[in-house]
Amino acid sequence: MKILGISGTLIGRKTLTVIEQVINEIKSFSPEVDVDILDLRKFNIQFCDGRTTSEYTGDTKEVIERISLADGYIIGTPIFQGSFTGALKNLLDLVPPSVFQHKVMGFVATGGNPQHYLVVENQLKPIAGYFKAIITPHFIFANSSQFNKQNEIVDSELNVEIKEFSHQVLFMMSKLSMESK
Repeated sequence: MKILGISGTLIGRKTLTVIEQVINEIKSFSPEVDVDILDLRKFNIQFCDGRTTSEYTGDTKEVIERISLADGYIIGTPIFQGSFTGALKNLLDLVPPSVFQHKVMGFVATGGNPQHYLVVENQLKPIAGYFKAIITPHFIFANSSQFNKQNEIVDSELNVEIKEFSHQVLFMMSKLSMESK
């Protein structure tokens, strides 16, 4: 079982901080699970332009392959202007929808405005539905007040949510893994 955390932004640190915390929680609860983090800041990804997936090269090809090999995803994004990032949208456009089919997908979002949690409900979950992914009922939304100036999580309730979310992802993935055997 391989879980890939995806930080879908080219700037900032809060989203990656939460994804790292989720991945660390998964590792501590279930050390045998293969986990990885894909930080878009570290890759030079081409724009999706309609080519077939096999025609992309370099970092773009590597990222598509890493996503394709995962069994489940923790997808994170900051919320800018009431929406998820263009970098994440481009990434999702690059990957064939069939890659995500029947795989668990959970979401992490960070934003300055408490109402931005609706982006997960109104934008990200419908995309996951289109992919025929299996969406976790719970997701993480963290606002700026839950971090200190070093972008470390300082809110104990957020840590509890991360723990519960991580366990939910593992539970769903393990049940699906048992069903497919």
